[in-house]
Amino acid sequence: MASKLKIGLVAAFLIIFGLGLTLYKATRLGLPLLPGESREVWTIESKISFKPASGPVEVDLKTPQALGGWVMLDEHFASSGFGFTVENEVGRREARWTRQTLEHPTTLYYKIQAYRANADNLPDYPVQLESPPRLQADQLTAMERLVELLREKSTGPETLARLLIQDLNRDEPDPDTAFLIDSYSGSTQQLMLDAMTFAGVPAHLVRGIQLEDGRRRQTLSAMLEIHDGKRWVLLDPVSGEAGLPDDFLVWQRGPGTVLRVVGARDSRLEFALVSNNLPAKAVVSMEQQSEQFALLDFSIYALPVEQQGIFKGLLLIPVATFVVVLLRLLIGVKTSGTFMPVLIALAFMQTTLWVGLAIFLVIVSVGLWIRSWLSHLNLLLVARVSAVIIVVILLMATMAVIAYKTGIDQALTVTFFPIIILSWTVERMSILWEEEGGHEVLMQGGGSLLVAVLAYLVMSIPLVAHLTFNFPELLFSLLGVVLLLGKYTGYRLSELYRFREMVKPQ
Repeated sequence: MASKLKIGLVAAFLIIFGLGLTLYKATRLGLPLLPGESREVWTIESKISFKPASGPVEVDLKTPQALGGWVMLDEHFASSGFGFTVENEVGRREARWTRQTLEHPTTLYYKIQAYRANADNLPDYPVQLESPPRLQADQLTAMERLVELLREKSTGPETLARLLIQDLNRDEPDPDTAFLIDSYSGSTQQLMLDAMTFAGVPAHLVRGIQLEDGRRRQTLSAMLEIHDGKRWVLLDPVSGEAGLPDDFLVWQRGPGTVLRVVGARDSRLEFALVSNNLPAKAVVSMEQQSEQFALLDFSIYALPVEQQGIFKGLLLIPVATFVVVLLRLLIGVKTSGTFMPVLIALAFMQTTLWVGLAIFLVIVSVGLWIRSWLSHLNLLLVARVSAVIIVVILLMATMAVIAYKTGIDQALTVTFFPIIILSWTVERMSILWEEEGGHEVLMQGGGSLLVAVLAYLVMSIPLVAHLTFNFPELLFSLLGVVLLLGKYTGYRLSELYRFREMVKPQ
């Protein structure tokens, strides 16, 4: 059988297979092919890890309540050989895992899916003023002076709390505040609560999760909630801004611990977050049917959330490689390295386009200048490339420090660039400069940037991100198209332009 026929049959099978699975998921599982009107549904996976100690093990985790307009779509518990119960009390819901003995480090999982339907305020909460804490004499004196100073400057409980937050977050706080921060071992949250108690203002912490797509190993954050005599006011403990942020999911409101572990040690609570712009009904339907259609449902929702966040970016790489194939095989664009533009495009996804272009040009330009100086030392290849890698890292560190000192936060994303690829780019362009001249360096360097920018623009299309994440089986079809393009032996568009004089009538 001829090679072209084999490739054609394999490519046709892959294309039909991928499109068939996509059609199945769209019709049977209800996943939309187009993003359309959708809600931002957050999948939040809490991971409780601990090591064995002695005696029976009991793990209690307070579960979140639907506060502030949030709606809980679904939840899943992983018991891993533990006994499991859920206790419901007024204003509190708690999951409990129990086991008689534990012999090895263990991880328990609790996953929820939620979205914010309305930007509501938190509901009413019982007003209760805690008893003043017992402090040492010097702490008590400093606390009284601090509270008295805040009362003189404020007009009510809310302004007093804002002034306290502002004072605690200064680079150089006043002596009393600095002493209290040191005596509280840097625990400004507890210091805020104690100061509000001394001021006679009811206050407590609201713990929750700062939502950030793709974030792994996230921990709980806290906001300060005070009662101004008429209503509860929620304040950011850093900026002092009032109100519940849109990207904050309330996990626990009021005193108490979120996690309690007995009979084990080194316990830790971490969260992995993934955001999906899908209709809520489609997400719930997919979760309910994931076991029934396990063989044909190729979505990655069955993976742990931490891995989902990784694959959300990885599944865009084949799209970028397809852009490279089109531009190199059909257009004839020259690049420095076959798939180096793909990695640069991935870096642009983190840095934004213009900032990424500026960082790339600065690093490569300075790297080429230093590489030209190294060429006069007649170093061996391995030593020369290692020296270039060290220089590139120093350049990136220098840019990050300068960006931080000058307040250019966007340039801090320089760390997202692949160091080894940048180093090899500098090395390859330097050799190309010596062998072919500056014109060829500009052609390949410009071509690489052009391909990287186009790949970035394609990967940034919401429809592309939606299809690759929810219908990864389309990559089979993409593979089939790439195989067909791999047998193309005709003219490239750049060659047609190059030989245009030959087709003109004599």
